[in-house]
Amino acid sequence: MEFGVNFFPVVDPEVRSATECYDLSCELAELADELGYEHVQTVEHYFTPYGGYCPDPVTLLTAMATRTRRVRIVTGAVIPAFTHPVKLAGKLAMLDHLSHGRLDVGFGRAFLPTEFAAFGVPMDESRARFTEGVEACRQLWTTENLVWRGKFHSFGPVTLLPRPYQRPHPPIFVASATSAESCAAAGRAGHHLQVVPSVTTTEQLQGMLDAYRQAWATAGHEPGGHRIQIKYTCYLSERHDEALAEGERWERSYVTHMARAVAPLAAGGGADYPGYETFAEKAAGYDFHRSLAANKVLAGDCDAVRDQITAIRSALGTDLDMSLQFSPGALGRDQAVTAMRLFAENVIPAFRESREHAAV
Repeated sequence: MEFGVNFFPVVDPEVRSATECYDLSCELAELADELGYEHVQTVEHYFTPYGGYCPDPVTLLTAMATRTRRVRIVTGAVIPAFTHPVKLAGKLAMLDHLSHGRLDVGFGRAFLPTEFAAFGVPMDESRARFTEGVEACRQLWTTENLVWRGKFHSFGPVTLLPRPYQRPHPPIFVASATSAESCAAAGRAGHHLQVVPSVTTTEQLQGMLDAYRQAWATAGHEPGGHRIQIKYTCYLSERHDEALAEGERWERSYVTHMARAVAPLAAGGGADYPGYETFAEKAAGYDFHRSLAANKVLAGDCDAVRDQITAIRSALGTDLDMSLQFSPGALGRDQAVTAMRLFAENVIPAFRESREHAAV
């Protein structure tokens, strides 16, 4: 089981500036590299305090790549619907070289109506644009004199430069929020998977992961060759009650900002987003302690968080990697650093030992 660090800036500009956010994220990326975390990753969002400080994850990840040596660099995720595939494939290939082959590419569909409106993209086209965009990038990375005639883009013949550092291309992940169908499609295509447990029930997430694993196997891909990355916020302290108090404060802030960002979905997300209109309702009914009991957020001292991860593996499978947000909202720098060190020293070894024992 591998553990990485996730940077999802959900913070008001008047509380923390963009400069402060980027400086802290890069400092924590260097710390992740030092402490042996497997990856660092960030997201793509626009306009609102719900992730809006990161409209271009490639830019932030490039800064992190130049300040690290070992840790993998992960987009979690870039949005093909908002960028021409020639531009997106080229930017990612550059990042693959700048990181010397440490890039993993997560692609996502996006789900916020304000973002689609700004780019002039109908939400009902999101699934088709996503599928076309991912495949166009893959072919741009692997095919010379590519001629592409898609529904949304046509170009060629072109040969992308630079070619990716990794051959035939960087590992591809697909981000899925609630859709078992999207998970199955990722499995059939041989792509890896990124999921977020906070917006699903445990039973729904189990169904999504089962659909992915079954589709991977049925398509004849290498047994055990898939990777499933699951994302959590993590509040860790030597004092259990202190971690819970910080968790309740910053998770409530996160949910409040998410509720504002998704409010336009109340009118319905269209055919590509069935059920998304309930996101705002779910946010309004959020309860931290209920979420903690359901292991949708990690919080407590090291013993408590180890127990949570053990329970998650029991419920969702032992083939998971975790991407952890140690610096949510405007949580203090020292608290984030302490949490990352505690996790690396007292939590990760328990699961590395169990993995090594299972391999014997």
